Amino acid sequence: MKNKLLIILLLVVSNLAFGINVKSISKAEFRALDTERTQIIESNKVPSLFYKSNGESVAIDLLSRNFNELPEIFIHFNDTIISVATSGYLIIDNMNAGEHSMEIYQKDGDEKFQLLNKTFKFKEKEPLIKNDAVVLGMLFLLLALIFKTEASNIPFFKKFYGIVPALLLCYFLPAFLNTFGVISSDESNLYFVASRYLLPASLVLLCLNIDIEGIRRLGPKALIMFFTATIGIVIGGPIALWLVSRISPDILDDEIWRGLATVAGSWIGGGANQTAMKEIYGASDQLFSAMIVVDVFVANVFMSLLLFGTGYNKKINKFFKADDSAIESLKNKMESFQKKMAKVATFKDLMLLIALSFTAIGLAHFLSNIISPAVSDWLVSIKDTSPMTSVLLTSFGSGFFWLVVFSTLFGIILSFTKAREFEGIGASKLGTIFLYILVATIGMKMDIKELINNWGVFKFLISVGLIWITIHALFLLIVAKIIKAPFFYVAVGSQANIGGAASAPVVAAAFSPSLAPVGVLLAVLGYAVGTFGAIACAFMMQYLSVAS
Repeated sequence: MKNKLLIILLLVVSNLAFGINVKSISKAEFRALDTERTQIIESNKVPSLFYKSNGESVAIDLLSRNFNELPEIFIHFNDTIISVATSGYLIIDNMNAGEHSMEIYQKDGDEKFQLLNKTFKFKEKEPLIKNDAVVLGMLFLLLALIFKTEASNIPFFKKFYGIVPALLLCYFLPAFLNTFGVISSDESNLYFVASRYLLPASLVLLCLNIDIEGIRRLGPKALIMFFTATIGIVIGGPIALWLVSRISPDILDDEIWRGLATVAGSWIGGGANQTAMKEIYGASDQLFSAMIVVDVFVANVFMSLLLFGTGYNKKINKFFKADDSAIESLKNKMESFQKKMAKVATFKDLMLLIALSFTAIGLAHFLSNIISPAVSDWLVSIKDTSPMTSVLLTSFGSGFFWLVVFSTLFGIILSFTKAREFEGIGASKLGTIFLYILVATIGMKMDIKELINNWGVFKFLISVGLIWITIHALFLLIVAKIIKAPFFYVAVGSQANIGGAASAPVVAAAFSPSLAPVGVLLAVLGYAVGTFGAIACAFMMQYLSVAS
């Protein structure tokens, strides 16, 4: 069982080089290679991306490096170490598609001479479209089609989106384009732009309309259930990881907790926080793709249970001994809140909103560029004296970490000013647009064929997700029973975390359409605490991994 699990985990982290053939060749053989079937490169010019269509084999000229006349060369390819005779020329055959890491070095006693250390991808063929302007246009067209059909009154689409969430299509339609070679994230800078500029702007805009007083008026039980849901996720992740590790310690592999951290980000804050966790903790694209499937599958199963529960609202409230008369009062307050905030946007309003959000992210970039190097230097200085502290606090040296933190903080701070009134002209809608562009660029990084080939990974990871969500549900049920909270607060508090702004209003509207804004309001609070809660969860999971 343990060996089988280890193989599954390794397949997630990297594509293993089964069947790969690496050998040294003579100078004459190197010069005689067929350039149509072999890609010939110098070791100091190894690209980050190879296409099989440019040549099925890769030949490397090591003489471009400081080369020593030693009898052996060692090639550390992914998780395999190969030793070949020294000639100065290598040829690699049978390289499988996917991500690879390769280190080539020589050894003279205890001294190591590194000739090459490179991480790269090997893909079947070049994409049909490489121009980012064209790719961006295609992504916008896909998003427009998804949300146009979702809002359609056509019976087929109503049934379809009742089963398949629009968010899932936003991931998978770009993924299909990537899988079948129409576009490629490896040839595009769109994800970098979206994650470094649109993501921080989205965080600012989504946090801008936080109404602390309005949240307080929802009553203590609503907030108690919201934070109970958050705590259930923060604690549930490490508990689920620890429980499974009792059966198979291999799950404490250094990469797995990084992927689970992205799930924590999604389940507390949403897609923006999920991507933030990916960047902060460095989860690989393959692992992140697997975690998206786990996230969407488990979250939607749980959401369907909550929606099913709304049909038994009175019976569940009777079980909790809860008085839901306050819900009616809450409906009236939220209708008044909607009318107060809504207004027609002018050109000046929109210009001020855009200027405010991008000024905030500009300042966030500026401060992160100052703080992250200082923290990194400090972590290096304590590496020898406090190695555990240095490892656990590594993420605090990430510039992206501070970018996300400052963007979130600026959004919260602005919510205490008149800037909160920008919600009336659609601040959160603009933030959501940025978020969905980001989601589409994330989808570009998926390769569906690789996901299908590694289906065993998902069966394992989904079981972890189900344990995690069960712990979350138990927290909610126990606390709701203790404080006699209405099921409305349980369901919306949970989805404000698990589903965010995309599904919390749906669950709230299942009780009453006028209550949908309550879901949005609590979901916005989720954006504010999501990053910090996910970091706390990731910190505990990282501790389990490091301690093991």
